[in-house]
Amino acid sequence: MNNSIKKYKHPIIFYALATIIPWFFWFWAGYLSHQENPNMLFLTILGLLGLMAPMAVAFYLIAKDSSLKKDLWQRIINIRKAKPLYLFLSAFLMLASILLAQAVSLLFGYSPEQFSITGHYTFTSGILPVSFLLIMAPALEELGWHSYGTDVLRNKFNLFWTSIIFAFYWGLWHIPLSGIEGYYQSNLVETGWIHGANFLLSIFPFVIIMNWLYYKAHRNILVPIVFHITAGYFNEIFATHPDTKIIQTVLLLLLAVFIVTKERNFFFKKEYE
Repeated sequence: MNNSIKKYKHPIIFYALATIIPWFFWFWAGYLSHQENPNMLFLTILGLLGLMAPMAVAFYLIAKDSSLKKDLWQRIINIRKAKPLYLFLSAFLMLASILLAQAVSLLFGYSPEQFSITGHYTFTSGILPVSFLLIMAPALEELGWHSYGTDVLRNKFNLFWTSIIFAFYWGLWHIPLSGIEGYYQSNLVETGWIHGANFLLSIFPFVIIMNWLYYKAHRNILVPIVFHITAGYFNEIFATHPDTKIIQTVLLLLLAVFIVTKERNFFFKKEYE
């Protein structure tokens, strides 16, 4: 196994703190958001503190080991090791998936107006511009999940189970956000249980594809950051019907099954080389 992967060995500490800290801030924010005239600045700060927690925990664990600090730096600057195909997919795969999903939805009678760019967003983000949050939030998350969180699981499991375990955890991690009024997850729940369930289910193929790109790109952290940013951005800019995102999940699931089947050894061998 890759010697750097072996050094990521504190999964319980990382995932416990990466859950407890955000949940504390987000449940607090959720409670305050339903009070009369909530302080939006304070709510925004609570949201950001929760969002930054996994990254802070990861950097704390990495800072204790000089070899991990070197490994982190190398994974930020090693973009030349990644084949152009994986860089291209990280930037445009999610755009292709939502456009194809919208095209398929036309067969079921949904409006072609879905392809129009709305100029507004489906959620709020406290005092921060939503466009800024669509970039900042994925970057902060992936600096936690793919600086430490993914590799610490990969040290124990093959890539398939690493992805499945993390996807299940990530879905649970988002739960308190559904209680913060105006946030994406809160608005999603209000549209109906099927759309909330679709969000949780969509995480599984999304993580499988993202981790496939990440390891194919020699663990370059910029790849999942770009993939995550484009997923949120392209799913927001169009006038996409909520039902169309269910179609998108099906398409991503089919792609994930294809990738795992085609690269079975890559996903199921224990060692990472």
